[in-house]
Amino acid sequence: MTLSEVDHVDGEEGNFEVSVIQHPRYVDMDKCIACGLCAEKCPKKVPDDYDEGLVKRKAIYVQYAQAVPLKYAIDPEQCIYLTKGKCGACEKLCPAGAINFKDTAKTITVNVGAVILVPGGKTYDPGDNDTFGYKKYPNIVTSIEFERMLSASGPFGGHLIRPSDKKEPQKIAWIQCVGSRDENHCGNGYCSSVCCTYAVKEAMLAKEHSAKELDTAIFYIDIRTNGKDFEQYYNRAKDEFGIRFIKSKVISAPEVKENGKHLISYVGDSGKRINEEFDLVVLSVGLQPKKESAVLAQKVGIDLNKYGYAVTHDFEPVCATKPGIYVCGAFQAPKDIPSSVIDASAAAGMAASKLSPARWSMTKTKEETEEQDVHGQKPRIGVFVCCCGTNIAGVVDVPAVVDFAKQLPGVVFAEQNMFSCSQDTQDKIAQTIKEQRLNRAVVAACTPKTHEPLFQETLASAGINKYLFEMANIRNQCSWVHKDAPELATRKAKDMVEMAVAKSRLLEPLSEPTFAVKHAALVIGGGVTGMEAARDLSDQGFHCYLIEKTESLGGQARHLFHTWQGEDIQEYVGRLIETVSNKQNIDIFFNANITAVEGFVGNFKTTIRQDIVADSQAIILDHGVTIIASGAAEYAPDQYLYGKDSRVVTGLELEQRLVDNDSGLAGLNSAVFIQCVGSRIPERPYCSKLCCTQSITSALELKTRKPEMDVFVLYRDMRPYGLREKVYREARAAGVVFIRFNFEKEFTVETDDADRLCVTFTDFVLRRQMRLNPELLVLASAIVPEKENPLAQKYKISQSADGFFMEAHVKLRPVDCATDGVFICGLAHAPKPIDESITQAHAAAARAATILAMDNIKGEGIVSYIDPRLCSGCLGCINVCPYGAITFNSEVNVAEVNPALCKGCGACAAACPSEAPILKGFTNHQIYAQINSALF
Repeated sequence: MTLSEVDHVDGEEGNFEVSVIQHPRYVDMDKCIACGLCAEKCPKKVPDDYDEGLVKRKAIYVQYAQAVPLKYAIDPEQCIYLTKGKCGACEKLCPAGAINFKDTAKTITVNVGAVILVPGGKTYDPGDNDTFGYKKYPNIVTSIEFERMLSASGPFGGHLIRPSDKKEPQKIAWIQCVGSRDENHCGNGYCSSVCCTYAVKEAMLAKEHSAKELDTAIFYIDIRTNGKDFEQYYNRAKDEFGIRFIKSKVISAPEVKENGKHLISYVGDSGKRINEEFDLVVLSVGLQPKKESAVLAQKVGIDLNKYGYAVTHDFEPVCATKPGIYVCGAFQAPKDIPSSVIDASAAAGMAASKLSPARWSMTKTKEETEEQDVHGQKPRIGVFVCCCGTNIAGVVDVPAVVDFAKQLPGVVFAEQNMFSCSQDTQDKIAQTIKEQRLNRAVVAACTPKTHEPLFQETLASAGINKYLFEMANIRNQCSWVHKDAPELATRKAKDMVEMAVAKSRLLEPLSEPTFAVKHAALVIGGGVTGMEAARDLSDQGFHCYLIEKTESLGGQARHLFHTWQGEDIQEYVGRLIETVSNKQNIDIFFNANITAVEGFVGNFKTTIRQDIVADSQAIILDHGVTIIASGAAEYAPDQYLYGKDSRVVTGLELEQRLVDNDSGLAGLNSAVFIQCVGSRIPERPYCSKLCCTQSITSALELKTRKPEMDVFVLYRDMRPYGLREKVYREARAAGVVFIRFNFEKEFTVETDDADRLCVTFTDFVLRRQMRLNPELLVLASAIVPEKENPLAQKYKISQSADGFFMEAHVKLRPVDCATDGVFICGLAHAPKPIDESITQAHAAAARAATILAMDNIKGEGIVSYIDPRLCSGCLGCINVCPYGAITFNSEVNVAEVNPALCKGCGACAAACPSEAPILKGFTNHQIYAQINSALF
C-alpha cells in the first residue's frame, strides 16, 4: 500500500490484527495513464527535495518506487484546490478523468500470522549541528547530494561541476564519519557501516567523470572496508586511481573568501600540520533511524535501543522482542544493500517457518493468457525506445532512433517511452501488441540482465511467446559510455536497434520444459550456519539431509565464548545441536564426504560415503536443493613465534581458553593482540571482518577478569562496524590500550635473554619504534576458505580468487549461486560473525523453500540442441561445457544435451567445428543477421 501508515497492531504470534490508514492520493490509479499533463500544467511549484521516496516538483507529482515512475499523486499540503478551494486545473485537463478531489482516507484491517517491519532509515542531516557550514556554503555537499550530482538524471546532467559557479573542480575532499561515531554532537555513537565504501566508490566515479586530472582525498578515522571484496576495492582506489587516504579527524572546513575554496587543516604522516584547499567538500553522512520508526515500534509493541534501532539478539538477528514480529534492513542496524537483501530473505523465511501450515491456503492462481500461434506469420515487429529519464535521452537523440526504427524491414510500429520498465508503460506495451497485432517486440533500453524477464512477462501477458523478444542495451553500452559524443552515440543506438530487429525477424517461439521437484534439501556443513538452515527448512515442513565431515556438529562455534552483545555461544550451540538432532525430518550423516553429484534444480542426486568403517557403502541422497554451509578455518600463522612458543596463541585458541575458564589466564599481568595476521596482505588481500570485534571482546573479558592486567591491541584500522562500536568504546574506557602500528615498517616478535616475549613495532602516531613484553600474545588470524574446494566442481559453482564461493549477484541474489537450486551461507560465502551467519542461513533456507514449495518448476527455453546429423563425436562440446550438461551417447556416437542442466552459455556452439550444437534463441543465422545488418 502506498501513502499509508500503520494505525495499530493487536494480537499475538500467529494471530495479529493490523489496521492500516491509507491516505488519499486524489488520483485514481486504475484510471491514470501517466500522461503527465496534470503535472505539466499545475501552477503550484514546490522546492525540490527528497522525502520518503517522493521526488516533488509541483503539487501533483510522480511517485517513485525503485527509480521507476508509477502513478501520480497530489500533495494536499501544496495543492491550491485542497488548501484554498481554487484552481482544479488538473481535474479539468486530465483526459482519463483520474483526478478525484473527493478521495478520502480509508482504514484497512487485515488478519495475519506474522508481521515484518521494514521502515528503513535515513541519512544524517549535517545541518542539524552545522559544524562544517553545510547550510551556508554551496560547495559543501552530502554524499547523497554528490551521488545525484554524478547521476545523468541529476541536477547537472552527470557533469562534475561545483554548485556555486558551475566550474569543474580540481580537488575534492571527503570527510568521513559525519553523523557517526559521535556521542557528543549528534548522539550517534555507532559506525554506519556503509560510508567508507561508498566514499571510495564516489571518489573513483568522480575521477572517471572528470575531464581533467582530479585530486581526491578521503579523510578518515578508520577505513572500514570489511565487506566481501571491499578491501580489494579500497586497494584498487589507492593503487590504480591514486586516491589519497589521510587518517585525520577533520572538524571544520572554512571557506577561503578569495576563491570560494574550503580549507582543511590536518596532521600529515610526517607529524606536521598541513593546510590544504579543496574546490568541493563531500560530507560522508551516516545512517540513522527515522522518527516515524519509533512511533511504529510503539504501536507494534517492540523495543528499540538508545539510537532507535530495533532490539534483536545475536542468535535471532531478525526477530524483534515481540514474538511473531520480524525486522530487517536499516531498521535493525545500519547496513548496506546486500546485507539488507539477505535480512529481507531471512525475515521472510522466519515468518514462513511459523506460517508453513497455512502455505497456499490464501494464494490465487494467475490467469495466463493463451499463447498465439505465430508459426508461418510474417514478422510484425514493434520497437519501443526508452528515454530512461535522461540516462539515455540526455545523450541519444531518441526521436531520431524511433524514426529510424520505423523504416526497418518488418517493423510495423515504433515509439519512445519515458520509462519502459514502469508499470503503466508495461501495460501500454501489452495493449499495443494486441492492437497492432505484433508478433515480435524489440525494446531499446538498459541491460537485459535485470530487465529482460520483465519485458518477457509483458509479452506473455499479451499472448506472445516470451522468447519472441529482443533487447538492445542502448544505455550501458551506448549512452553511458559515449556521454561526450551524442552524435556518435545516436548512430550507435540506431545500429544496435537495427541489429536487434534483424535478429528479431528470425526469432522462433521456444518452449520451456517442466520438471517435478523433490521436496527435500541437502545441507552441507554441520556448523551453526548449516544447522540453522536445516532447522529452518525442517520447521517449514521439508525433509533435510545434513552432512558433516567430522564426527560432531557445531563447527567453529564450539570454540567461541560470547558474542559482542555478551550472549553465551556455548549454551546456544548446545541447544541448537539438541534441537536439530531431535528433528524427525532431519537426517544427519557424520564423517561424510561427497563423492559424486548429478542432476539439476529440483532433481539433485548426491552420493556420499561415511568414513566410519572401511569400505563403507555409498549412500545416494535425492533432493531438490542444496545449501552449502561448509564453513572456513582459522589461518595457522607461520610468523610471530606461533607454534614455537606456547605463550603465542590465535584468537580462536584464546576463545577456547575462555570457554574452558582456563585458570592460567588469571595469573597473567599483560597481553598483546596483533590484528590482521594473515589478512590484508598480497596473499590474502581481504579483511576477515570479525577479528577486530573478537579481539575487542576478548581483551575486554581479560580486563573484566583482572582489571589490573595491561592489555594492548596493535592494529592497522579498527573495524568494529555498526552497533559494535559500543564495545570498542567500552574497551577503551576499561583501560584497553589501542595502538596503531605502521604496517610498512618492521614488526618482529622474539624472545630476549630473560625468555620474555618482545614485540617490536613502529607507532604510527609517535613515529618511533616501541617494544612490549607481554605474557600472552594473541594473533588475530585470518579466516581462510578451502581453495579449489571440490564442491565447486561438483555443483558447478564459482570461487573467488580468495577461495570463497561466489553469489549469483551481490545485490539481487546474494545467497544464490549461478547454478540454480544451489545456495551458500556462512563462512563459505565470506568472513562474517555468528549473527550474520545465522541471518544468511535463514536467507538461504528461505530462497531454497521457494523451490521446495513447488511441485513443478519450469526450465529455460534458451538451451542448446545438438543436431545428430552434424555431430562427429569429437567430444569438444563436452570438454568446454562448464555445467556438465552434455554427455556422449555411445550407442549412436553423438553428443546429447540435458536441457535441465544447460544454461544457454553457448560454449558448445562456439567450440564445435561442425556447427552441430544449436543454441536456441542465438542460432548462427540469427547472429549472422545481426552482424550483417551492422556491416551492410
